[in-house]
Amino acid sequence: MTLGGIAGLIAALAFAFLVVRLASLVGKAGRILDETAASVRTTSDNIQPTLKSLTDTVGLTNDQLTRVDAITSSVSTMTTNASALTSVAAATVGSPLIKVAAYSYGVRTAVRGLRRGTR
Repeated sequence: MTLGGIAGLIAALAFAFLVVRLASLVGKAGRILDETAASVRTTSDNIQPTLKSLTDTVGLTNDQLTRVDAITSSVSTMTTNASALTSVAAATVGSPLIKVAAYSYGVRTAVRGLRRGTR
């Protein structure tokens, strides 16, 4: 065997070792990609029911908000009606009550004046 043959044999062994190492790395990368694909598949399978549940929840929330809006508008109408009723009651009852109070004050003052005058 010549020196060139030995050098060729060493180069061939180094190349074979390099090929084995690269094949090992490619195999590990393939397993990592398979595990990643399985993980993504599991995640997507679990996300679909969650998204459906979330969609149902949002729909129910919208229904409840519609009901709350109807209640709020009814309360607003009731408040307006109560305010108008209070104004009508104040105008109807308040003015005569003020007149009666003023009249009774006048009568009391006159009676006091008469009592003072008789003493």
